[in-house]
Amino acid sequence: MFRNYFKIAWRNITRHKAYSILNIAGLSIGMACSILILLWVQHELSYDRFNRHAHEIYRLTCNAGDFKAAVSPAGMAEELRAEMPEIEATVRISKPSTSLVEVGDKKFEEHRVFFADSNFLQVFSYALLSGDRKTALNSADGVLITQDIAKKYFGSEDAVGKMIRVNNNENFVVKGILANAPSNAHFRFDIIFPMATLARTDYDLINKVWGNFNFYTYIQFHNNFNKAGIPGIIKKIKAIHRAHNGDGLKVDFHLQPLPDIHLHSDLQIDLPGHGNIQYVNIFFIVAIFILAVACINFMNLATARSARRAKEVGLRKVVGASRYQIILQFLGEAMIIAFISLLVAIGIVYLLLPVFNTLSGKELTINAFSGELWINLLIIASVTGILSGSYPALFLSGFKPVKVLKGKVKVADASFILRNTLVVAQFVVAILLLTGTAVVYRQLNFIKNKNLGFDKENLLYVPMTGELWNKRQSLRSALQQNPLTSDFSVISDLPTALISGTTDIDWPGRDPKSQVVVPSIDVDVKFMDVFKVKLLAGRGFSAALTTDSSNYMINEKMMQVMGMNINNVVGQNIRFGDNKGTVIGVVKDFNFKPLQYAIEPLVLRFNKYGGLVMVRTQPGKTEATIAALKDISHSLNPSYPFAYSFLDKDIDNLYRGEQQMGGIFNLFAALAIFISCLGLYGLSAFMAEQRTKEIGVRKVLGASIFNIVYLLSANFTGLILIAMCIAIPLSWVAMSKWLDGFAYRIEFNWTIFLAACATALLIAWLTVSYESIKAAVANPVRSLHTE
Repeated sequence: MFRNYFKIAWRNITRHKAYSILNIAGLSIGMACSILILLWVQHELSYDRFNRHAHEIYRLTCNAGDFKAAVSPAGMAEELRAEMPEIEATVRISKPSTSLVEVGDKKFEEHRVFFADSNFLQVFSYALLSGDRKTALNSADGVLITQDIAKKYFGSEDAVGKMIRVNNNENFVVKGILANAPSNAHFRFDIIFPMATLARTDYDLINKVWGNFNFYTYIQFHNNFNKAGIPGIIKKIKAIHRAHNGDGLKVDFHLQPLPDIHLHSDLQIDLPGHGNIQYVNIFFIVAIFILAVACINFMNLATARSARRAKEVGLRKVVGASRYQIILQFLGEAMIIAFISLLVAIGIVYLLLPVFNTLSGKELTINAFSGELWINLLIIASVTGILSGSYPALFLSGFKPVKVLKGKVKVADASFILRNTLVVAQFVVAILLLTGTAVVYRQLNFIKNKNLGFDKENLLYVPMTGELWNKRQSLRSALQQNPLTSDFSVISDLPTALISGTTDIDWPGRDPKSQVVVPSIDVDVKFMDVFKVKLLAGRGFSAALTTDSSNYMINEKMMQVMGMNINNVVGQNIRFGDNKGTVIGVVKDFNFKPLQYAIEPLVLRFNKYGGLVMVRTQPGKTEATIAALKDISHSLNPSYPFAYSFLDKDIDNLYRGEQQMGGIFNLFAALAIFISCLGLYGLSAFMAEQRTKEIGVRKVLGASIFNIVYLLSANFTGLILIAMCIAIPLSWVAMSKWLDGFAYRIEFNWTIFLAACATALLIAWLTVSYESIKAAVANPVRSLHTE
């Protein structure tokens, strides 16, 4: 019996090639979109789960007032382990740093360099290809490197036991080779030095400081630990910190589960590359919607052919077929189409995966030998086949054979209502995606063009590495003498994602209970000219005044926090850390963190040392300026490779996640519209087929082509208008929630919704017009000859 069902189903598919191609195209594109999104969602949800103790490891985070950070003090890890029996191990990891690595004639700057406690490999499950996990980080002169770094410096040789030179002044022995960090790890590295190496010179580590927050601390609990005890654990941690820090900074601590770090880390001073759970939820829903839209297409196209298959159903029933058998027949056809579509979808995924990886910034792959993958794909195909084939099967199997064979079959009103509802649902999804695309584009464009309070264009910077620190005066002289580089400033930090901050600041009249965190940047006398920052009161730093080395400039926000104004703030004494000085000037607020954060108070200190050389290039002379900087660097710092970057590029990189989201939205909005058009085409074909004789009569009575097209298109216009009414409030709520993540954001206006709705309506008209015009120009004699 089933063999017969399959044979008949296959014959129907091959006989009606155009219909089958439309069905397979819609389902395969819908499946491909869903598979791509689900691969991305699965990858995002898999972060750090490769660790054997993933569900026992937590990261210690803190917040002081509104300042939430991923770091904690150097002295906490050891003390917590000693005083809390629930804790099995603690591991500290430093913030990322840059080191110059040299092996023979190979010399490169490596940027993903970290220091970690000696038990790092006992807590985390990063694969060690060679070396001893227990002792690899015990020696202060040892180092762990990844597989890529080993190949880069040593080629095919075994790197274990080999020597590398770091920063031209210290040698380290390679104690182990780590596999490259998995793409689904929140902590990714190239080189790991023992914490004991840093402890030889770092003040916080030497003195086990509890007041400075500079390290990522991970806590591994015993495997029988009950998560319900987390609130009690946090209270103990706060009590221990308070006991060691006295009446200093009042801090709230939190324990962040290791698998949650990637998607739930809206924290400052964090490792780069985190995701966003909001995006995961959004795209998971999009995947379901797109697959649903594809199933709707199948239903609409199947019912559009109902009149053609009505007599087939009638004859089957006359010769004894039950409704159950007819349902199985049509479900079988749907399943065959679904599985053919799955094969096509897999091909589309393989073709689009490189493009999708570029858009998403991921390294997604498909393992053709993964049993779990094929089971999931078969489930998707089966569910798609059942969903898409269920309504047509129930609808067609319900025809009465007597009415069918007499040619009196009529489509029930309920089927019209259902099909119209499905089309409305399709275009609600399409308009939502179009609106989302427009909002994301406008927000990114707003970020790109927003006045940050300084001029970010034509600014490039060179880090002061190696001998450039010791030759600061020679460097300044060389820069000043060259017209291409004379417009320069030396600052301590980039005004893009400033992470320094302290509460150790005081001024007359300060509320002793306030815990405002104040970042700072060290700048020189040319800072305001190079960055084109506006001075509101007082003056800038002067090289002629030696007293300025202990004075300060502040921004507007800091002035407001101090409770002062333009007229009385200049000349006020403040203490910043251990240094006392005077406010000599106030600058207009400028953004020094991503636009997700509001402008914070800022102190500008006189730069006594170095950091980064910022050069404003002249129009059309950027390449010449880079060449001049390279010559200066090579002459003063020959042992270090020359490196530079552009400030506006760094600012753009801050919003890479949003840019990736926008690119993905563009892709799937276009595909959702295309799939929706296939469904709309199916419904227009159905209506044109059902009204063939009516159209013939109207033409005989003098109706024009325009009258016929309007007759067939008016209903669809109404459906799109209904979809607009539903989609607009939904998109407003969804995109408002997304925009809430930005302190600086665009405002909704009617043009966004108008553009999305007009686009959907235009596409719908173009889709419907084909069948409408085709029916309008048909010869009425052919449609009436059977009457």
